[in-house]
Amino acid sequence: MQELFDVQGRVVVVTGGSRGIGAMIAQGFLESGARVYITARKAEELQETRERLSAFGECVAIVSDLSTLAGVEAFAADLAERESGLDILVNNAGATWGAPVESFPEAGWDKTMNLNVKAPFFLTQRLLPLLRAAAGTGRRSRVINIGSVNGLAIDREMQNFAYSASKAAIHHLTRHLALELAESGINVNAIAPGLFPSQMTAYMLESGEDLGAHFPIHRVGNMEDAAGTAIFLSSRASEWMTGQVLALDGGALLQA
Repeated sequence: MQELFDVQGRVVVVTGGSRGIGAMIAQGFLESGARVYITARKAEELQETRERLSAFGECVAIVSDLSTLAGVEAFAADLAERESGLDILVNNAGATWGAPVESFPEAGWDKTMNLNVKAPFFLTQRLLPLLRAAAGTGRRSRVINIGSVNGLAIDREMQNFAYSASKAAIHHLTRHLALELAESGINVNAIAPGLFPSQMTAYMLESGEDLGAHFPIHRVGNMEDAAGTAIFLSSRASEWMTGQVLALDGGALLQA
């Protein structure tokens, strides 16, 4: 039954792959024998991650700014020059912004929506030829959108209005794309993570409080959790599954 979760030899793209959940997922695919492209905006950080992850397999770094359509098109063109097909696209790159409702700025709203919703849609669109080409080999291609538990339930202590709205949007976009692309041999699913170590959550974890102790499963998420779920959604084990949003949160939503 081990072959049900085999992703060896697959070509994978992980956006926002230089840190946090993106780097965790990239490492998991590399350890499982996939060839992984990671992309992010900051060149130095991206190259440092590539060097670290290359210990686990073939990792290629491409610097790109996916918050603009020009950046999306440039990345898609670069990848098309390197690969004839793409098996797995993980739309992980994201942004957040916090401010009181009375003073929440348009710039914060636009930045969050552009990277969290617009970029995944247009990157998937521009990479459809490669995704369809890979699906033509007999294995369904996969798109995995990284949402959030904040797109499933409201945390009144967090004034991240654009972020929660954007994650609810990416969950619904996942369902829409899943229906649209099923005939093309492409499965589209989403992961809605809870609390994982990342730059976005550093301020929470640095408080010294054991935040994981509040969850039904008493810890925060780790690399195996993120990578294992992504590999499941990319493998034969989930071939008959599309349009789903999987909460990966240690049971936190049960208490919402």
